[in-house]
Amino acid sequence: MTPLSSHPEQNIIRVQLRHNVLLKDLSESDRSELEAHLVIVDGNKGDFLLRQGVREMEQYFILDGILKRVVSNPEGKEMILRFADENDMETSYAASRLNTPTPYGIVCVTKARVASLPLKEWIDFLHRRADAKELFEYCVMRGMSEIMAHTITLHLLDAPGRVHRFLRKHPELVDRIPSKELASYLNLSAETLSRLRKRGKI
Repeated sequence: MTPLSSHPEQNIIRVQLRHNVLLKDLSESDRSELEAHLVIVDGNKGDFLLRQGVREMEQYFILDGILKRVVSNPEGKEMILRFADENDMETSYAASRLNTPTPYGIVCVTKARVASLPLKEWIDFLHRRADAKELFEYCVMRGMSEIMAHTITLHLLDAPGRVHRFLRKHPELVDRIPSKELASYLNLSAETLSRLRKRGKI
């Protein structure tokens, strides 16, 4: 974990941040203020950025790689709620506003790099910038809507239908997510996903 201001690749990272869905329209002064709070975190596949059930929450801006939002039960059974890649973000905003522990974990699907800051600092930053706050809340609601649609899909579509929907909705992720992770997200076994591919069903 390295502050952006002292990171050896800070110039490249600043360019990457300019492409983030939440940050691309910030003014130079706003961008400079925010960047002073950012730290850069490099994670390997399987690393937790955020654990389910904690109250110390962060705001993440994804620079490289893919993250997943997951919930798990005490027995360790896991459900993947969503994937997010470069230029996207991850957050526990709803839990923060409700003053509850975060209901999910955030895990690196691949080797990943994120810029992060404490969620309270991000919320304070937004409260002084109405346009940025409106965009952020829209992105949060869109993400929640996508998770709801995905959950409904798991109940209403058969296995090929679930795969086809993912291919249609997220073509940019298909070849980047390990088959085991994609199968889990679609509530399939890795063997079933492989069989569908071999039979030309997908």
